[in-house]
Amino acid sequence: MPSLNIKSIKYKAMIGTGGIGSGTSFLVNGNHTLGREESRSGRFLERKDYCKLHIIAHYVQTLLGSDFETIPIGKVGDDDLGKNLYDEMKEAGMNMRHVMVSPGDRTLLCICFIYPDGSGGNLTPDDSACSRVDIPFILEAEDEYKRYEHCGIALAVPEVPLESRAKLLELGTQYYFFRAASFTSEEMNSAISMGMLQNVDLLALNLDEAAAAACIPAGKNPQEIVDKAVQTLSQINPHMFISITAGKEGNWSWDGTLLRHVPALKTEVKSTAGAGDCHFSGIIVGLTAGLTLQEAQDLGTLAAALSVTSPHTISKDINRETLKQFAEKVNANLCDNVWKLLQ
Repeated sequence: MPSLNIKSIKYKAMIGTGGIGSGTSFLVNGNHTLGREESRSGRFLERKDYCKLHIIAHYVQTLLGSDFETIPIGKVGDDDLGKNLYDEMKEAGMNMRHVMVSPGDRTLLCICFIYPDGSGGNLTPDDSACSRVDIPFILEAEDEYKRYEHCGIALAVPEVPLESRAKLLELGTQYYFFRAASFTSEEMNSAISMGMLQNVDLLALNLDEAAAAACIPAGKNPQEIVDKAVQTLSQINPHMFISITAGKEGNWSWDGTLLRHVPALKTEVKSTAGAGDCHFSGIIVGLTAGLTLQEAQDLGTLAAALSVTSPHTISKDINRETLKQFAEKVNANLCDNVWKLLQ
């Protein structure tokens, strides 16, 4: 895939930390939500599951090309899984000098449970190699920030300790990076109380995480959750962009002035796992290429819609050419700037 013209893009590198690992997928029988003490039958699926940092970094690197440098910061175990993931990330073009083996620890392996309607969730171990990504390890990458001062993206996503992600965002602030982050529902209150959102320029959430941020039940009407979350979060950081995804309900973006909803594109759904991370990647790519938040939202919507046609959480067929072909197939309503990006 040809690179974008490096002179035409706003940022030249992304330095990020978060989970590097895999998962096993289990399809449960029945669409009703699992009960606390319920036993449910089902079956394991033949699909590849990846963790957040890997998913986001893969799409950013693939869509922006080799002139853009993607630098993940993370740890894997001294096992075959860790070696295979390392090799896959390197093959995608990432700079792997800050991904290390953590002796005696296992590579992160999550359990993904999926309902027949395609929705689902993840169970994530908290004692994997990812948990060893501490503040001193983050600081070892400070020279990378110095190289890209004023022209980099700092990415902080789940599956490594919050304190380490906070330090990465602080480095991003120190070196004038654009700072992007996401948090799990259970982390949201801690992230807010730690003041992490003051160091975030783009916050990406799903509907459950938005409900946690707004301190309201996740079962409420999606628009009500989004409105309350935007109100709450914009009071904490009025300069922060917000992206909220809600599966078949579409997604919302907030740029400090305009709350915009985009419906989900209709397509064949094989799995929704990883779609939110793909959407997040699309927004990062769009902003890097100089698009407005609303234009980048459309790119994220397109990328997420194509990602759900794959059973895997990383669809390795996605690139700018396949996104263009998919957009034409589904007759996506894209502005000229997005079409130009896909050329």
